[in-house]
Amino acid sequence: MSQSVKKCIIIDDEPAAHYVLAKYIEQNPALVLVFQGYNGVEAMDYIKGNKIDLMFLDIDMPEISGIEMLQQLANPPRTILTTAYSEFALESYEYGVLDYLLKPIYYPRFLKAIERFLEIEGTNIQEEIPAIEANGSIHVKVDSDTIDIEVSSILYAQSYGNYVKIFTLKRNYLATITTNDFEKMLPSSQFMRAHKSYIIALDKVDEVMKDHVVIKRNPIPIGITYRRELAEKLRHLIKN
Repeated sequence: MSQSVKKCIIIDDEPAAHYVLAKYIEQNPALVLVFQGYNGVEAMDYIKGNKIDLMFLDIDMPEISGIEMLQQLANPPRTILTTAYSEFALESYEYGVLDYLLKPIYYPRFLKAIERFLEIEGTNIQEEIPAIEANGSIHVKVDSDTIDIEVSSILYAQSYGNYVKIFTLKRNYLATITTNDFEKMLPSSQFMRAHKSYIIALDKVDEVMKDHVVIKRNPIPIGITYRRELAEKLRHLIKN
């Protein structure tokens, strides 16, 4: 596991929440607090200009909610959501968040979330394995084993919070890895996100519709922010 200190930020409109989280972060030598914001607008400005390892993000904030903020960030840092409302839990995992802490946040639960974060950071596949050629293999953790998956067999992948479901020509796998890290392992000339929750193999696309693509009869949604780049990549692939 990497011993480097991880830079954290707190985004919450409640001073009391800042006090609690800042105190918890101070007690953990693996973390350092570098910014505290009280609304999503100032937080987004800071994130765009600085490298952040971990964001503690409140959901219910004025001007822009935590969920809306995640929707607008093209590549958000690893995120632990904080809120007093448990009904947001299911929706939050659609955005690849690391964990979900209910207020009031108790230190043992905070530690559990940090342990999960540090475990993922310490086994970051992008740091250990460079992006590979399309005819190679990737190594992912499935259950308690590490398996090899041929890149050429991958059809698409779907995000499930801290897991990615990988659909291949032979079978499907539920791998313990974030969508961002999985995307970094794949050759960008052959794969891209079509949606915040989906990564597709460009050469496996059978049909392109207005709001989705079809791979082996499976419709994959196209996010608005990915539509233009996807169209360009598919046109380039057809020309070649």
